Amino acid sequence: MTIKKNEADPRVIRTRRLLQDAFASLIQEKDFESITVRDIAERATVNRATFYAHFVDKFEILEARLMESFMTIINRRISGHEVLNEETIQSIFLGICEFHKGLSTMCKRRNTSLVPVFEIQIKEKIQTILLSYIDKDKMLSNPNAQFLINTASIMLSWGMYGAAYVWNKEGCLISAESFVKQSLPLVMNGAKELLG
Repeated sequence: MTIKKNEADPRVIRTRRLLQDAFASLIQEKDFESITVRDIAERATVNRATFYAHFVDKFEILEARLMESFMTIINRRISGHEVLNEETIQSIFLGICEFHKGLSTMCKRRNTSLVPVFEIQIKEKIQTILLSYIDKDKMLSNPNAQFLINTASIMLSWGMYGAAYVWNKEGCLISAESFVKQSLPLVMNGAKELLG
C-alpha cells in the first residue's frame, strides 16, 4: 500500500517524475514482464522503499504513465470544445489514434500483454469524457434517456477505441486524419443518441 504524500510537494512531484522517467526508459529497452521494481528504483537513483512510497507496484506506475499520456493528448485535442458534436467526437477519435500510435512508440518492444490490462480503464475514461458533455437535466427528464445515453456512450467509446487499436495494429496504413474521416460516418451513426 502506498503512503499518501502531499502530491503538491515539489519533492514528491520530482521523485514521482524520476520514477516515471526511469520506467519510460526501461519500457523501451525491456519487456514489461522483465522489468522489476529494483530496475526502476536503480534507474531513478532511489531506493525501493522510496518507490513503494509512491507506487504499489510496477502496474501502478504503468497505469499512471498511460493515463497521464492519454489525458494529455485528449485534453489538448478537446481544448475549447464546449458541446458534444461531430467536431468534438472527431477530436476525441483522433486523440485515441494518437494515443495508440504513441503507445507503440513508448513500448518499442513487443509489450502486447499490456494492452488488455489497461484497455478497460481507457475505454471508461473515454465514456466519462463523452458523458461530461451531456446535459444532466436532459437525462433526468426522460426515464429512458439515462439508459440510452449511457449505452450509446459505452458503444461509442468502445467502438472508437477498438477501431483506433486495429488501425494502429495493422500498421497505420493511412494517416489518422484519413482513417478518422473515413470512419466518422459510422461513428456518428452510433452517436445519434448522445447528440440528441
